[in-house]
Amino acid sequence: MDTNRKLVISTICTSFVTFQFLFHYVSYWFSAKISPGFNSLSLEKKIEWNSRVVSTCHSLLVGIFGLYIFLFDEATIADPLWGDPSLVNVNIAIASGYLISDLLILIWHWKVIGDKFFIIHHCAALYAYFFVLKDGVLAYIGNFRLLAELSSPFVNQRWFFEALKYPKFSKANVINGILMTVVFFIVRIVSIPPLYSFIYSVYGTEPYRRLGLLIQCSWISSCLVLDVMNVMWMIKISKGCIKVISLIRQDKDKNSLQNGKLD
Repeated sequence: MDTNRKLVISTICTSFVTFQFLFHYVSYWFSAKISPGFNSLSLEKKIEWNSRVVSTCHSLLVGIFGLYIFLFDEATIADPLWGDPSLVNVNIAIASGYLISDLLILIWHWKVIGDKFFIIHHCAALYAYFFVLKDGVLAYIGNFRLLAELSSPFVNQRWFFEALKYPKFSKANVINGILMTVVFFIVRIVSIPPLYSFIYSVYGTEPYRRLGLLIQCSWISSCLVLDVMNVMWMIKISKGCIKVISLIRQDKDKNSLQNGKLD
């Protein structure tokens, strides 16, 4: 087994163990320290809380590292299909360890946090990342997909506010909701046209043909699955954001009328 393969496997295993440790031990201790409301949550809520703490840690780690690679890794920028995947492999191995860990947690606590869409999402991502790690291809694309994780901390924070019973119209809740919608749209929706434009631009070229039919089909099909889910989630998030903003406006209009003013 070559050195790179050993590094990938050891990184996946380390990532898996680390995220399991965060879920079962660190999150309980840390959450109780920073949020007094955590201790009053039900067992079911605590399980999902810890799952989302781990998700946030993973998202910040691979998202920030992925952004660095996206901007500064010359090897993958110069050759998106066959560029040296050394740095990307580390990031994708971390993400793969997390996905396996989260799948185990989802299945073990299925009655509490089980979600078929998350199972589909995780399996599609792992299937795509397998080819990057195994064959060293599409490193730039694999890392590009990881940038979507930058939206997860805002999604998780929205759930934390709800679990702690923050008022829906509180300043913190509204600001986070707007940021969640904007960031989700940028990293998961705005990124869709450039990705498929790139696929179209390289289709039929010699580097693309060298990928082989299996990787070509797997690349496109996994992207389609993930993007359909992202669009579905974006629609749901947008509806929620629009509803909150409209309710805030209605509340302001009501207060203005009560004060005898028509703003």
